[in-house]
Amino acid sequence: MASDELFRNPPDDVIRDILTAPKTIAVVGCSANPARDSHDIARLLQRRGHRVIPVNPAETSVLGERCWPTLRDVPEPIDVVDVFRRPEFVAEVARDAIAIGARVLWLQLGVIDVRAALETQRAGLTVVMDRCPKIEYARLF
Repeated sequence: MASDELFRNPPDDVIRDILTAPKTIAVVGCSANPARDSHDIARLLQRRGHRVIPVNPAETSVLGERCWPTLRDVPEPIDVVDVFRRPEFVAEVARDAIAIGARVLWLQLGVIDVRAALETQRAGLTVVMDRCPKIEYARLF
């Protein structure tokens, strides 16, 4: 069996719970540019009642929130790590998510790293891969 056959996204009720209950969500790769998807999704998450913490070493502030260079620099607990980085950076972000005690690693559309996803699941985190919260809100609510 190929390794990509072992990864499964969580069922809809788990995804619904992630998106429903207010959480602290770090958006890794969040941009201050309103034309970028990361900015749009961060704003959507804020409007849905989540506390959004932008993570991007190239930014200082996004959507009225201080932007942190890395996940490990964020001085408060993070529930969900939402990743807007290319797949080759996912393993590092996943290791950071595990190290900070996040409960969920969410990889956006096109952000696919099966090995990192499986390792993160083995560490006890819920992993959602190749999905977009905006699409999931429309689909599940």
